[in-house]
Amino acid sequence: MELKEHKNLTIEKWRQFPFYKQILMIGTEFQRASSWIEKKDFREVNLCHERALELVFLTILYLTESQRYSNSNWEKNRLKELLRFKECLQQEYINKEKSFLTNKKLFSTLILFSRESFSLLGSENN
Repeated sequence: MELKEHKNLTIEKWRQFPFYKQILMIGTEFQRASSWIEKKDFREVNLCHERALELVFLTILYLTESQRYSNSNWEKNRLKELLRFKECLQQEYINKEKSFLTNKKLFSTLILFSRESFSLLGSENN
C-alpha cells in the first residue's frame, strides 16, 4: 500500500507502535483539523482527514493481520468498530461544510478505542 501523505510509513513501522499510540497519532489529525475548522480553511481540514484516513487504513490492516493469529472476540470487535469509524470519517471528508462539533465527536469516539488513549486524553475532552 503506497501512502500519499505518509510516504515513509509502512505497515511494518506502524505495527511497532502500541495500539493506543496509533489511536493518539490518528487523533492528532483531528486536533489539527479543529484549528483549521475555526479558521474556515476546509482544504486544510480535508488534508487532516486524508492523513487520518491513511492512518486508520494502516490500523485496519494491522488489526486484520493480527486477527489471523488470534481468536479473540475483542480483536474482532475492535476491527469491526474501527471499520464503522472509517465510514463516519469518510462521510465527514466528503461533506463540503466541516463541523467543529462533528470533528470533536469523531475525536472523542476515536480515543474510546483504547483505555490508554482515553486515560491520557479522555478527561480533558469531555
